Amino acid sequence: MQQNILLLGLGNLLLRDDGLGIRALELLQDRYDLPDEVDCVDGGVLGLELMAHVEGRTHLLAIDAVQTGQAAGTLVRLEGEEIPKGLTVKLSMHQVTFADIMALSALRGTLPPRLVVWGVVPEILESGVGLTPVVEAQLGGLVNAVVGELESWGIKASPNPNSNGSTAMEQMLKRGRTPSL
Repeated sequence: MQQNILLLGLGNLLLRDDGLGIRALELLQDRYDLPDEVDCVDGGVLGLELMAHVEGRTHLLAIDAVQTGQAAGTLVRLEGEEIPKGLTVKLSMHQVTFADIMALSALRGTLPPRLVVWGVVPEILESGVGLTPVVEAQLGGLVNAVVGELESWGIKASPNPNSNGSTAMEQMLKRGRTPSL
């Protein structure tokens, strides 16, 4: 059976460390070329729209800020029943979380058979732009962990010879520009 893999960056860029999943996905896409059986999606704050991306996959690898009670900046891997425990933070009663998407997929019988979350414990989940230094320091290690997970699934991530080694946000800040909100 051919693998159909979703690599999903999650989070809200306007809530400091909550934007980790999106920033890590951007960095991974800059540093590596992935084969066609891997779809990269900025899940951002898509909510229920994520269902269309999740269903029908053989593998799902999500990248997100995860709450485990460990120190901020700790690199974390969750699999199976560990996942809902690390992803239950709701910032609004109206927010649909990734854990909600997983529960709904399980009820519908469409949950991917292989499901892993890689992330970092956040320091700040409040309004603001940019990762805190303790979380940003883990971006490279997080990307390496995600690439290692993909390789354990038989997926070869080829180094991108045109990589500039930074995210779009980092490039903007290096040029002295501030992102508009």
